Amino acid sequence: MAASRDKYSVLLPTYNERENLPLIVWLLMRSFEQSGNDFEIIVIDDGSPDGTQEIAEQLIKIYGSDKILLRPRAKKLGLGTAYVHGMKHATGNFIIIMDADLSHHPKFIPEFIRRQKEGNFDIVSGTRYKGNGGVHGWDVKRKLISRGANFLTQILLRPGASDLTGSFRLYKKEVLQKLIEKCVSKGYVFQMEMIVRARQLGYSIGEVPISFVDRVYGESKLGGNEIVSFLKGLLTLFATT
Repeated sequence: MAASRDKYSVLLPTYNERENLPLIVWLLMRSFEQSGNDFEIIVIDDGSPDGTQEIAEQLIKIYGSDKILLRPRAKKLGLGTAYVHGMKHATGNFIIIMDADLSHHPKFIPEFIRRQKEGNFDIVSGTRYKGNGGVHGWDVKRKLISRGANFLTQILLRPGASDLTGSFRLYKKEVLQKLIEKCVSKGYVFQMEMIVRARQLGYSIGEVPISFVDRVYGESKLGGNEIVSFLKGLLTLFATT
C-alpha cells in the first residue's frame, strides 16, 4: 500500500505504564509499518514513579528518535494539558489520541484513517456503542455505569456521536488545537466536552466501531470521585451548551 503524504502523530499520555508501554509501542509500530502511513509516537509521561520514562528511553534506542519521542512533565497535570504539550512537539498534520494501557488496539488505526479520507472528516471517533463495537473485561456494574453515562449524555447534550467518553480518536491537528482552546473540563469529562464543542463549532465527526479491552497491567484510574466529577461536568455542559 502506497504511503500518503499525511503524517500521523500518536499522543500517548502515560502515568505508571511501564508494563504496557513496550507492547503498545510495538503494536503501533507494526500497524503503521503494515499500512505504510507516516507516523511518530509521542510519549507524554507525567512523572511516573514506576520507571515508565526509563522504558520509553529504551524504546527510543530500539526504534529510533525519529519514531519515538519522549516529552515528559514533572507531575500529573491533566489530560488536556498533556495533549497541548504533545502537540507542541508533533510534526504530523493529524493527531491520534489513545490510551497507553492496551485498552485501545492499534489495529483499528488504519480504519480510522480510511474513514477520515472517505468523508474528509475533521474528527474520527472510536465507538463502543455502534456496529460490532463493544467492551471486554468489565464487570456488569462498570458496563451499566458506562452505558448509563452515555445514555444520560445523549439525552441531555444530543452530541451527534454515539460514544462521548471514549478516548480513542483521530483529529485534524488544527481542529484539536481549536477544541482544546475551547474546553474547560478536566478528567473524564474532557473527552465528552471535546465532542460537544466540536458539534457547536460545526466540525464533522466520523465513527469507527472499536473493541475496548480493560487494562491488562496496572490499576484502573476510574473511581467514585471520577463518577461524581463526570456527573457535575455533564450538568455543567448541559447548562452552558
